[in-house]
Amino acid sequence: MLKPPAVAPDARVAVIAPASSSKPERLARGIEALRARGYDAEFGKYAQGRQSPYFSGTAMQRLADLHAAFADPQVQAIFCTRGGYGSNYLLEDIDLDLIRDNPKPLFGYSDMTALQTWFLDQLGLVSFHGPMVAADFAVDDGVHDVSFDAALDGEAVAVGTPEGLRILRPGHAQGVMYGGCLSILTASLGTRFAPQTEGKLLFLEDVGAKPYQMDRMLRQMMLGGKFDGVSGFIFGEMLECVSPGTGPELLEQVILRVLDWFDGPIAIGLQSGHVSRSNVTLPFGIEAELILEYEPVLRYLEPAVQVD
Repeated sequence: MLKPPAVAPDARVAVIAPASSSKPERLARGIEALRARGYDAEFGKYAQGRQSPYFSGTAMQRLADLHAAFADPQVQAIFCTRGGYGSNYLLEDIDLDLIRDNPKPLFGYSDMTALQTWFLDQLGLVSFHGPMVAADFAVDDGVHDVSFDAALDGEAVAVGTPEGLRILRPGHAQGVMYGGCLSILTASLGTRFAPQTEGKLLFLEDVGAKPYQMDRMLRQMMLGGKFDGVSGFIFGEMLECVSPGTGPELLEQVILRVLDWFDGPIAIGLQSGHVSRSNVTLPFGIEAELILEYEPVLRYLEPAVQVD
């Protein structure tokens, strides 16, 4: 496991856009929010750009910003502007040796899942499924401060009911946290960039996927062997994952039916990734335990960063 160094409260951080472009006003609000926290935050060269039809730049420009952020010895952490689509264009040309030699926290979710799982699978680099600049820092109450601060300074954090966690099936599980946006994980199946989810404590989330679409993606992951040995499942808030005229209980029924063979714990509702508010930072690649009894708790058993 490759843990990046802890990040100082006044650290220099880079803001990059590996996928889609963002609205300028949201970028401005987001980077000012980072600076208000004490960080010396600066945009990458192409982070504020626009490239037809929806990217922030060409694939090579976006890759150049990614490499530059990892290579700069002054940069201690890297934040993505938003998700959208396009980070998979970078995968084939990423300099993994450069990133291995300069490990840093990379914050993101949604389309960033493609990058984060690749770095974790190939390098063991702990990834940070957490707030993005134009999506979460740009709005009031967009960031869950406790988990965000803990991820950067080396505290082991626990989340539970206040962060939306609910029990679908009780039980207890321990394992290495892993996961991300389900549609991105599913889209990589059949490629050499497919996620190594097997045997993990698995977090899955998405936005705007109807229950039948969730059913299809979960079945595809299962049939692809990606649920083999999983110790426990944690689903996100699942924002807008409903069908017209139905409530959230339909999605819960779908999950329990698709996973009817699984006898371990299943939770839902954790506010990380695509959320309505207070985006929880979840480090992936380190040990955690899921306790679904009277009060649901997800507790990390080690820090996500190296602490001197």
